[in-house]
Amino acid sequence: MKLGIPKETLAGERRVATTPEVAKKLVAKGFEVLVEAGAGVAAHYRDAAYTEAGVQVVERDACFSADLVLKVRRPSDDEARAVRSGSVYISLVEGCGDDPLLSRMVENGVQVLAMERMPRISRAQSMDALSSQSNIAGYRAVIEAASHYGRFFPMMMTSAGSAKPARLVVLGAGVAGLQAIATARRLGADVLAYDVRPETKEQIASLGAKPIELDLGESGAGEGGYAKELSDEAKARQQQLLGDELAKAHVIITTALIPCRPAPELITTEVVERMRTGSVIVDLAAANGGNCKLSEPDQVIDHQGVIIVGHTNYPSMVPADASAFYAKNLSNLLEIMVEPSDSGPVLRDLTEDEITAAMLIAR
Repeated sequence: MKLGIPKETLAGERRVATTPEVAKKLVAKGFEVLVEAGAGVAAHYRDAAYTEAGVQVVERDACFSADLVLKVRRPSDDEARAVRSGSVYISLVEGCGDDPLLSRMVENGVQVLAMERMPRISRAQSMDALSSQSNIAGYRAVIEAASHYGRFFPMMMTSAGSAKPARLVVLGAGVAGLQAIATARRLGADVLAYDVRPETKEQIASLGAKPIELDLGESGAGEGGYAKELSDEAKARQQQLLGDELAKAHVIITTALIPCRPAPELITTEVVERMRTGSVIVDLAAANGGNCKLSEPDQVIDHQGVIIVGHTNYPSMVPADASAFYAKNLSNLLEIMVEPSDSGPVLRDLTEDEITAAMLIAR
C-alpha cells in the first residue's frame, strides 16, 4: 500500500504530513512511503533524512496517485483533481456544511477523511490533530505576545529597580487556552482566565491562574466538550462584565471558538482604547472573525498604542514539532484503518469503526 505525502502549497504553511522518524516506522509496517521532493525542507526535514528512513523521494504527481494521500491542509482545486479514484485522502479539510470541492472528490470515488471531525473519545486521543496543533498554538501565542510586549513578563528585581509581573488574561480555556495559561505561568506572568463553560474553572486554577467568574444567566457548555453560542442577552452581559477585567490587562490572549460559527466578539473597541499603551492582544480566532473587534487576519496592527496580533497559523511557526505531532496523529489513525496481510497492509471498511466513520465525508 502506497502512502503519498505531497508538499504543502498554501502560503505560509511550513508543516509536512510525516517526518523521517514516523515514516521509518510506517515503512517497517509494510507501507511504501512516497514523499515529494522538498516537502519537509520548511519544517527542517531534509530529503536525505527521508531517504535514510527508507522513503522514496518522488515527483509531485506520484504522491497524488498513491493509495492514501496524507496532507496537513485542505486540498486546492488542482490537488483535489489529482487524487485518483479509489484512493483515500486525509487532511484538515477546514470546511463546514456543504462543500462542493469535497463533494466532487467523493463523487470521483475518493474516500475523504477530515482530521477535524475526529470524535472526542478516549480511543481517539492519540489521533486528535486539533488538540495537538492547538497545544502548539497556545504555546506559540504566548511567545508572540512576549516578543511584542515591551516589558518583562515575570517580576524582576535588580539593583536598578524592580518591575511588576505582567497581568495576562486568557479568554477561552480549551486546549490552546490551557497551554497558553501554562506557558505564561512558566514565564512568570500573573495570569487570569475566562471561559463560558463552568467546568473549566478547576482546570484554570490547577495551572496556577485565577478564574474570572461572571454570572451570565446561562451556561456556554456545548456538546463534545466544546463551547456553544450564547444568546444575544448573555453576549451583551458578558461583554459588559468582562470589560473592566480586560481593560486592566497588559496582555490578552484570546482562543474562544465555536465550531462552524463566527468567533464570539469578546473585546470591543472601547475596551482596547481603555488599555494601557504598550499592551498586547494576541487573537487566535482572527481567521474566524476574531475575538477582538479590531483584529485583522495575518496582520499586526497598532491601535492607539495597543498592539493587536492576528496571525492565523501558529503551529506553522513551530514547524518541526508541529509536523512531528501531526505525523504521529496520522500514524495512529492508520493503525485502525488497515490490517496486516501477507502482501502488506490492507484497507479496512472505513464505515465499520466509529472513529473513521465520524471522519468520513459523506457523498
